[in-house]
Amino acid sequence: MNIFEAIRADHDIQRELLDKALATSGDTKKRKDIWDKLKVELKGHETAEERNFYKQLMDNDMMVEHTRHGIAEHHEIDELIEKVEEADMDSAAWLAHMKALDHQVRHHLEDEEKSFFQLAGKVFSEAQKTTLAKSYNKEMEAQREAL
Repeated sequence: MNIFEAIRADHDIQRELLDKALATSGDTKKRKDIWDKLKVELKGHETAEERNFYKQLMDNDMMVEHTRHGIAEHHEIDELIEKVEEADMDSAAWLAHMKALDHQVRHHLEDEEKSFFQLAGKVFSEAQKTTLAKSYNKEMEAQREAL
């Protein structure tokens, strides 16, 4: 597995949890459980990705602006997570914030998968891509356990 496959696998988990969260209603245990899993996935992914992927791209002239943009989008996602977290689960505000989060996360994932990955693929050797995947996956597991 390479770094792009590892990250994309987590993107798929995020998309699935976003779909499930938006399909729930009210202040229910199901909604809370899905929301809690989604928060862990999003926050863990941000940390693992920034430490084990973005950090290695910051020194590359071709990637520095793209990397900064990705990190800025992570911050926007964090702000939306806080808004969802602060809203009552059975309120219209919760659903509105959740829809905004869904939109922002999907935009970010598409940015990465459609352009960022192609550019980053030119930076790393095949061996580096495999090594980064291992460190990323290890970090994701640590984040899932910690969060």
